[in-house]
Amino acid sequence: MSDVRKKLVLVGNGMAGVRAIEHLLKLAPDAYEITIFGSEPHPNYNRIMLSSVLAGGADMNDIIINDLEWYRSNGIRLYTGHTVTSIDTVNRKVHTDKGVEAGYDELILATGSNPFMLPLPGADKEGVIAFRDIKDTQIMQETAKTHRKALVIGGGLLGLEAARGLLHLGMEVSVVHINEYIMERQLDEAAAVMLQKELEAQGMKFLLKKQSEAILGKKRVKGLLFADGEVAETDLIVMAVGIKPNVELARGSGIHVNRGIIVNDYMETNIPGIYAVGECAEHRGIAYGLVAPLYEQGAVLAKRLGGAQTEGYAGSVTSTKLKVSGVDVFSAGQFIEQPGSRSLRYQDEIEGVYKKLVIQEDKLIGAVLFGDTSDGAPLFSLIKNGENIRGKEKELLLGISSDALGSTKGPNRLEAMADDEIICGCNGVSKGTIAEAIQSGGCTSVGDIKACTKASASCGGCKPMVEGLLQLYAGDKAVKVKEGICGCTTLGRDEIVAEIKRMKLMTVKEVMHVLNWNNEEGCTKCRPSLNYYLGMLWPDEYVDEKESRFTNERYHANIQKDGTYSVVPRIYGGITTPADLIKIAEVAVKFDVPMVKFTGGQRLDLLGVKKEDLPKMWEELDMPSGHAYGKTLRTVKTCVGSTFCRFGTQDSIGMGIRLEKAFERLNTPSKVKLAVSGCPRNCAEATIKDFGVVAIDGGWELHIGGNGGVHVRATDLLCVVKTDDEVLEWASAFLQYYRENAIWNERTSTWVERVGLESIKQALENREERLALKERIEATLALTTDPWKQIVNEPELRKNFTPITEPETV
Repeated sequence: MSDVRKKLVLVGNGMAGVRAIEHLLKLAPDAYEITIFGSEPHPNYNRIMLSSVLAGGADMNDIIINDLEWYRSNGIRLYTGHTVTSIDTVNRKVHTDKGVEAGYDELILATGSNPFMLPLPGADKEGVIAFRDIKDTQIMQETAKTHRKALVIGGGLLGLEAARGLLHLGMEVSVVHINEYIMERQLDEAAAVMLQKELEAQGMKFLLKKQSEAILGKKRVKGLLFADGEVAETDLIVMAVGIKPNVELARGSGIHVNRGIIVNDYMETNIPGIYAVGECAEHRGIAYGLVAPLYEQGAVLAKRLGGAQTEGYAGSVTSTKLKVSGVDVFSAGQFIEQPGSRSLRYQDEIEGVYKKLVIQEDKLIGAVLFGDTSDGAPLFSLIKNGENIRGKEKELLLGISSDALGSTKGPNRLEAMADDEIICGCNGVSKGTIAEAIQSGGCTSVGDIKACTKASASCGGCKPMVEGLLQLYAGDKAVKVKEGICGCTTLGRDEIVAEIKRMKLMTVKEVMHVLNWNNEEGCTKCRPSLNYYLGMLWPDEYVDEKESRFTNERYHANIQKDGTYSVVPRIYGGITTPADLIKIAEVAVKFDVPMVKFTGGQRLDLLGVKKEDLPKMWEELDMPSGHAYGKTLRTVKTCVGSTFCRFGTQDSIGMGIRLEKAFERLNTPSKVKLAVSGCPRNCAEATIKDFGVVAIDGGWELHIGGNGGVHVRATDLLCVVKTDDEVLEWASAFLQYYRENAIWNERTSTWVERVGLESIKQALENREERLALKERIEATLALTTDPWKQIVNEPELRKNFTPITEPETV
């Protein structure tokens, strides 16, 4: 056997090609002398995580898969910033645009794909980009610093991720889509409509059934003209309308191409010694754009090059899992009904859950899940395995149980899984691979498994299953590594608060520096939480950091789907006067407010207000902010009570007004809603509020931890008191105890379930401690000011509401 190693050249330093090299190094570490060419000036990084970089949750270092040291330690010669321009297939050499020549015995083409750019007039203008690489991400981040409006053309997976990132950067974002509903390649119409509603609630706007005609502006984009004649103003256009395999190098070298580079089951092209893998490859007429199939291709190619036996690549059944700002979506297989198939559906609008199963010849061939995707992996396994599901349809639709799939929940389900079932869809990691890493590779933590196999290294959605497998195979040897409030730190909420107290840290930046944040700038999760904790601990000294708050809280109004805002003035207890009603009406007319609506909290909502009009409107209203936009006290809802109602036993209106005046402007970990009902008939819905007060004969019932939102939760009874003063005392103590102990962004409903009702009762049962909590909350409230009045009276603050205007670029 010769000691001379073969020369292997990889063209393309992306995820698919380098993953094939990783496999090859494990199978035959000394078989090849490896050279890799990459057009970008970076080592191998995870494109899936670009949306996290855009949103500020990660930076370039966080998404590097293999750093430069990995290339060096494996003896790989890496050329970054080099584009291979030609292949000499006779002499087996490649040439780059920078004059480098490299000979090969085996050549892998992993040239990926290019973003499809619509050939619109004006598409070459400044501010028109794709969302494909780190450079595009950086352009968007820079643009957001100086510009306001963005359009994303394309309502698919990539487009929505781009739009979500731009929203986090503070831009007004509209998604332009040619079809009737978004994500039509992954979702049916019902799931797509539910997703759109969720995203609209977060501030995203949608322009559907719109065909783009031309891009307007001189040097820089100023607008987008549609075929129906309408124009949308914009400062940035991101095209996310699809990808096309990058086949130019192959075509110019005599390699057969169709849509992609044509390969057989062993990823071989028509020219001996040349292979193709990833988005550039076309196998059995299909060019895949998802990561898992490309990794499966890479595993087959690695075995072929490493001399290991392989059955070849037979194609992939694909699945998609999307998580945009807390919205879970999953689809797999043929989710649109075809002739000969039937579908089963389950939809719960209250909980925001939708499930659809497509069945053909008693086999599951497709599925769509929205809101709850916990059954995605087992359903995907059924689709791939082709198992007969006759008689199990109802259980599959309503929630996979032990009767439907053996034992599908918890460790039993994991144990019953086939070894080839994919656990990590992003990185194509199977159960068997993870089991081997634990049993033979010595992995004893999720971090070890992530480093060894890449499982859970991308979106993190598979982490619970990885943890389950770790427990299954490692048992007592499993090491649970503590996680922090975000990826920037390993410290939890209690540790951070304790350190802030101990060292009296006074700014967000100081906390991140002293506590050794991984990301020195923080992210969109930790910065707002630190801002809250500091303000809660040092109310009289800490200066609120406005840039660490979300858009609604920075502008003290709720942003709407069209980029306008809503104004909700404070109306204590839902009680107003004819004079205030006239004032609100006159302001609505003066500022041409398109809609005035009564809210569920008994307030008036003025919708459709331009940002630049907000201070002027607040000045005209001369009413306090209703704080309908922040993590603070929203409303105190009341019924008529004993004032007029023949069933009322107490003055619910008076109590509601007293509570609202006591706690208005109070910053809390998450939004807080109160209600006071004048009798147990509970017309004010007090038993689904964060703090509810229900009148009974001779006293009041005090309820806590309710939620009337997506996850409805009835309150727990805290106690019964006799006097109005006692109501205020217990309300003060409860709210302050919640402020001091809850995790930022944790509703009282979640917090009560986490810490337990009894622990809260014990903390508040001592009157001396209640009065101390009451004193602290009153000290905090004494330092607050009405934000609307403050902005109206301070010219520097009003400047933030001035529209951004730019000189026309020649």
